Order: sequence, then structure tokens, then C-alpha cells
Amino acid sequence: MTQAADPGAAPAPRPLQLLRGMRLGVHLLWGAATVALAYPLASAALRLRLKRRWSHQLLRMLGVALEVDWSEAPAGALVVANHISWLDIYALNAAHPMAFVAKADVATWPLVGWLAARTDTVFMRRGVRSDARATNLRIAALLEAGQTVTVFPEGTTTDGSTLLDFHAALLQPAIAAGRPIHPVAISYHGPDGRRSSAAAYAGDTSLRACLAAILAGRGLVVRVRAAPPLPTAGAHRRALAVAAHRAVAARLALPTAPPPAPTQPGATLPDVPSWATGRRWA
Repeated sequence: MTQAADPGAAPAPRPLQLLRGMRLGVHLLWGAATVALAYPLASAALRLRLKRRWSHQLLRMLGVALEVDWSEAPAGALVVANHISWLDIYALNAAHPMAFVAKADVATWPLVGWLAARTDTVFMRRGVRSDARATNLRIAALLEAGQTVTVFPEGTTTDGSTLLDFHAALLQPAIAAGRPIHPVAISYHGPDGRRSSAAAYAGDTSLRACLAAILAGRGLVVRVRAAPPLPTAGAHRRALAVAAHRAVAARLALPTAPPPAPTQPGATLPDVPSWATGRRWA
């Protein structure tokens, strides 16, 4: 997919785009200085406050407004969210600062990868079974310590118009740690309120093209909406994946996933709570 401006949306003036880009560069350097100098001396609570403030500032510098509907945020929950853009991380951090699970490629990004590695990001190499086990253990340890961690269980990004199936294996750390799963929906909208693909980092869109589209945006709004947490006690991870998928889809007004098939003939899976989706399973 090639990045394109939303139909009918005029880009921001070129001088404003350049100003945003320069401010972003300075802000990244300021973030690096904060992590290098302040983080080693700061308490865990202060680090979270610094992360939240820095993320808020980044969104404002890019001209992106943040709308949050997230009243309940239990500590030590595994947040599962849909994934559209690299900007998702900063929108979530601006709402409730947390740790993230990211693909190992992010660690190689200039400056951003360095910042991510030093702000509680857990990097995971896809397709490496031994690495997946180690990653799950690290996530479970963070959850048990009361730290909120986010995973993007679609395993990739979309343009926001669809919601892919959730990979159930990514939810295992929450079950192992006995911590709740917290579904969260992320969406981007233009000034007219319609869904926008301006921030999407999906398909064959390069990071440079995605950044350019965001810098050129006018009135871009990111909405972060949380569903009630899902308890994990006695639940099967595939049933939890479907429950989380349906909860996110309901808040995005997108189609939901079908219920999973039992693993063995005659076996049953725990029910997905109707309150998580607003309706029963078909």
C-alpha cells in the first residue's frame, strides 16, 4: 500500500511541515538526553511521568490531537491493541505510560531504537521459538512486578480499516502471571471525524513516507478507547484472544472474529463474556 493523503484533505503549509520536522528532531534529542541523564536517577513513578509528558509533547508538535476514553487502568495488565502506526506507541504512552513489546527491527532504527531499548521495550524476533519463550518470561516478570505491558497481537500494522485476527500466543504471559488482559482500540480521524489513513505505517509504506504524511496532516486526531479488562483465571488463551478482538472491534465498528474451535473433539473452551463485546457469540 502506498501512503496517500486522505481524499479532500489539503496538506499543511510547507513551512509548517518543516517546523514540525525540526521540532520533532529536537524533541528526540531532548528525549535521548532525558533518558541518558535523568532516568538513571529517577524513580519508576517519575520515569512514567516523564514518558507520559514527553509523548504528549510529541503528539502536539506533530499537530495530532489526543482523545482518550480509558477510565479503568489496572496496574500490571497486559494491554492488547490494534496496530496502525509507529505513532500508536506515543498515543498509548500519553494516555497511560507503559512498556511495549516490539519487533526486533525497531531496535535498529536511528535514535528511536536507542530510546525504545532504554524505556522498557521488550524486543522479540519473530519465528524464533527460543526467543519467544524468553520474551514471554520477561513480559510475565514485568506484569508480576505491577508494570503494564502492551502487545499488538495482530502481528503487523493495518491502515485502520480492518482488524486482523489476534495471535493467542502473545497473551500467554498474562495467563502465566495471573494478570488481566486489557483490550484497547486505536483509531485515527480527520478534522471531519471520518477515519483517516494519514498515520498508517502499513503495506509498502516506508517510515519516511509515513512521517511525511503525518507532518503534512491537518487536524489529525488519534482516539484511544479502552474496553473493560478481561480476567484470565481459568481462561483459555484462544478464547481470550477472541474476546479481546471482539472488544476492540466493537469500539472500532469493525467486523469481529468467529469463536475458536475446540482443540480436541468434545472439548469446550471458556465462554467469552458478553459484556466484553456487547453481544453473545453467534
